Amino acid sequence: MNVHFIAIGGSVMHQLALALHKKGYQVTGSDDEIFEPAQSNLQKEGLLPAGMGWYPEKITPGLDAVILGMHAKQDNPELQKARELGLKIYSFPEYIYQESRNKTRVVVGGSHGKTTTTSMIMHALRKAGKDFDYLVGARLEGFDQSVQVTHAPIIVCEGDEYPASVIEKRPKFHFLFPHIAILTGIAWDHINVFPTFEFYLEQFTIFIQKIESGGILIYNETDPVLKELVLANKRPDIRYQPYNVPPHSIANGKTTLTIEAQTGELQVFGNHNLLNLHAAWYVCRELGMDAASFVKAISSFTGAAKRLELLARNDNTIVYRDFAHAPSKVKATIDAVKQQFPERTLVAVLELHTFSSLNEQFMNEYNGAMDRADKAAVFYSRHALELKRMPELPAEKVYAGFGKEGLQVLNDKNDLMQWLRQQPYKNACLLLMSSGNYDGADILNFAQEITRN
Repeated sequence: MNVHFIAIGGSVMHQLALALHKKGYQVTGSDDEIFEPAQSNLQKEGLLPAGMGWYPEKITPGLDAVILGMHAKQDNPELQKARELGLKIYSFPEYIYQESRNKTRVVVGGSHGKTTTTSMIMHALRKAGKDFDYLVGARLEGFDQSVQVTHAPIIVCEGDEYPASVIEKRPKFHFLFPHIAILTGIAWDHINVFPTFEFYLEQFTIFIQKIESGGILIYNETDPVLKELVLANKRPDIRYQPYNVPPHSIANGKTTLTIEAQTGELQVFGNHNLLNLHAAWYVCRELGMDAASFVKAISSFTGAAKRLELLARNDNTIVYRDFAHAPSKVKATIDAVKQQFPERTLVAVLELHTFSSLNEQFMNEYNGAMDRADKAAVFYSRHALELKRMPELPAEKVYAGFGKEGLQVLNDKNDLMQWLRQQPYKNACLLLMSSGNYDGADILNFAQEITRN
């Protein structure tokens, strides 16, 4: 196979390029900018383009496939050349499906928990010695890359509802056609793409229709919106498996899980992680794993990168970071830490960084999300607004939206660091939530600083 990537430097695009190269395919690619770690990863395998930019001459009739990344625009000269030649042009998920037609396809969809649930399934299958391919949106301990495509009989995919490419606006998870599907929950997000909740909801209805006949939908029955959607779209040709928070106990900051009379102490915690874990169990059971093997495997799961990731700790202070940015994710993460450490002061910082979270019209969706934090701050930089070409977000609108008494709203990274230094860290948890980098503030060093003693 001779495959060319337009926008090869993307976080998942370059991972797919590496995976196909390792499979023995002839891989080429172009991009107008490539950052780390993609640059080093591609260079190591001899796939880094010789020069930055677009080169239509790379698009030849001998190509079996052209894979189009999200970064590419409609007027991309390589895309135009591929169209002129009548070549097969695929978005990332469309190509993943082509590579997995003869595999059992597991797809994890939902507004939150996708990465963690996918990672849990991968971890358990690896511990059980099963051969599988995968697509996941984060770094995971024990896995060298985030995309693997081989001749394995199973593929486990994180199913994103974001558009597939510039020429294919439908959500990525509409192209994966699962035999085993998970829906973790539904909470409105990506309002720049899905301007109404009804439109967003429709994408999950379509996903249910894409499940292969004879397949199974594993869904979170504790989410009333999802439960209603599933019941309204029942199909007679697939099975349904609801899940909820499995039996467990919490003692001394540790959670012990029970599944089918099998018990094990977990490295992760929180109801949202327990829900993710329960969904992962039903997938693994479908793939032939027993409860004893699953509980033993999942007991060593330490989490995906930036998902309630432990940054630093001492006897007085524990610091976690999390990718949480959407309202439901923020609330679930705060609730998890408060439930696990009820006697500790919870200091929580949320950075607004996405299109949705920086939109004044979306702010009311955050109402109550940070209520359980003892000390809370919301940070967003004017720089982020400028980069996204968004209007000013007034601090008073943030206050009103969150409805949290005593909430600090900060725009300057120096003010953020000053606020952090003023907080109490004796018998406390510091929770840092962001999909950005706090406008370059040295948060990681601060975490080490307050736990050094």
